[in-house]
Amino acid sequence: MIEVFDLHKGFNGEEILKGITTNFERGKTNLIIGTSGSGKTVFLKCMLGLFKPEKGRICYDGEAYSEMEEEEQRSLREKMGMVFQGSALFDSMTVEENVMFPIRMFTRQGKEEMLEKANEAISRVNLENANKKLPSEISGGMQKRVAIARAIVTRPKYLFCDEPNSGLDPKTAMIIDNLIKEITEDYNITTVINTHDMNSVMEIGEKIVFLKNGYLEWEGDKTQIFKTDNEAVTEFVYSSNLFKKVREAQLKGL
Repeated sequence: MIEVFDLHKGFNGEEILKGITTNFERGKTNLIIGTSGSGKTVFLKCMLGLFKPEKGRICYDGEAYSEMEEEEQRSLREKMGMVFQGSALFDSMTVEENVMFPIRMFTRQGKEEMLEKANEAISRVNLENANKKLPSEISGGMQKRVAIARAIVTRPKYLFCDEPNSGLDPKTAMIIDNLIKEITEDYNITTVINTHDMNSVMEIGEKIVFLKNGYLEWEGDKTQIFKTDNEAVTEFVYSSNLFKKVREAQLKGL
């Protein structure tokens, strides 16, 4: 579990995060949503340890990051997996080499052991026949799967995903959503997903945190989001045609 207490973060005198308090549960897909400029990316980077908050605490399974020694912080970061918005694969490396990269960075395992773990992760995302291919030789959806395999190859306790469906067609995006959810449950990971995709909210939104102008405006799950009276949330979700149709069907009792 990740617990956040009264988190504040700003840049050049402008406060971006304004006292956020929430938690993200282990074994669940936790989503952060909101419009551009709401603070989603800054929030995610604070949890990754890339930004240092001016005030507040972030606790990982009861341990506050700000109270850890430098070596303890480094050890914690090794337990984090990250899926970047653009996949961020190394163009000159094969799928297999890309997935092995974190193991090489953080461990001193032998080549055979690294290959075994890489192949296990590649198999988990259903890419068994793509080991020797370069990123340019596979589709965007397959690249996302490679990024997920690389993020889970070290069996992290915490998985962070920044817009994992960016640039994908709806069908492929749904496959990626369900894959992330399955891995979260199978490995019992605390997964946090930064997204603007309302289809993702519908599919895998077990815990949803809605940010507006740096404040935590609302939190709940994918069923509760239809019932809220919060005008900011209603305005945000109604911008999606999918949400309009679902809401209308619910009101009609269909």
